[in-house]
Amino acid sequence: MQSFAFHAAKSVIVAPGSAGQLADHVTRLGARSVLVVTDPGVARAGLVEPVLQALRGAGLSVSCFADVEPEPPVAVVLRAADQARASGAECVVGFGGGSSLDAAKLAALLAAGDSRLEDIYGVDKVRGGRLPLILVPTTAGTGSEVTPIAIVTTGENMKQGVVSPVLLPDVALLDADLTLGLPAPVTAATGIDAMVHAIEAYTSKRLKNPLSDSLAREALRLLSANIRRACRTPSDREARQAMLVGACMAGMAFANAPVAAVHALAYPVGARFHVPHGLSNSLVLGPVLRFNLPAALPLYAELAEQVLPHAAGSPEARAAALIETLEALPADLGLPARLSQVGIGPADIGLLADDAMRQTRLLVNNPREVSHADAAALYRQAL
Repeated sequence: MQSFAFHAAKSVIVAPGSAGQLADHVTRLGARSVLVVTDPGVARAGLVEPVLQALRGAGLSVSCFADVEPEPPVAVVLRAADQARASGAECVVGFGGGSSLDAAKLAALLAAGDSRLEDIYGVDKVRGGRLPLILVPTTAGTGSEVTPIAIVTTGENMKQGVVSPVLLPDVALLDADLTLGLPAPVTAATGIDAMVHAIEAYTSKRLKNPLSDSLAREALRLLSANIRRACRTPSDREARQAMLVGACMAGMAFANAPVAAVHALAYPVGARFHVPHGLSNSLVLGPVLRFNLPAALPLYAELAEQVLPHAAGSPEARAAALIETLEALPADLGLPARLSQVGIGPADIGLLADDAMRQTRLLVNNPREVSHADAAALYRQAL
């Protein structure tokens, strides 16, 4: 067996209603003042105010930054960090989707020291510590609550990542009650995002290991078995909890065996056309799976058993069945299935391919090398 390192959050708590005990976790971390980082949509949905009231009811000093934007721009992250400093926060709580959790991670880091955001883009460039950090997802997709990664939008059309074990939280709370009633399109897009995490972790050319493999397989099984139930019956607590756990396990997998070309091609779609991240992944998934098939066929055949328990035949047949099933899933769940459906046309291909080739942190993990011509061809296939 090869040598490997595996990093994970200190504590993961899975229980409906567990967000109600948030104040207990803050105080156990030794904090008396807390900054809650969230977004306007979560606030409008009425999820944040009960949390703020419970924290204040426990005698904590509470500040709330509720201005996180999708794929948070640098300016938003810096404002959240400034509010953490100004409020004297001793703990940061990220509450919401992946963007809120990513912003909370960076706010906890930047508020604790004198690091400059522009100096820590990339892998393992963080020096120093962070404030105590608790992450509470309200969608089942990004797995950000258990990853050492935070993504920000720099300039108008580019994304950068900060990758460091320092960003792993002290506590991740998975509370299915927070996801009840989540609209079907959001449930579908975030769920497919989590499935992509599992698939790319399992087929990653770098750092793939037995622990990440086990997590990726079980994540894909849970997600594929429950995504339709969660979309069609928004109040199905059991399906919602399974989706949260699946997304978390996929997050733990790709936190250690990193994602690859699906994400590399999805990032420019999100950054330039403001397509939500999960949907961006969904739109390019099929072409990338087919492109990678010559290099990843045995692994796809193994993953087919998680998505299609009764899959039979040769490895080639099982891998083909997996790809066909995943290609059909977005339309089955009511999502756009082609780039043309989100406003992208042939004239955009060159620029998207240029941007995708800048995602070297991701492309190096792909089981098959991707050239500029390959990226352009993949986008054309996805139109």
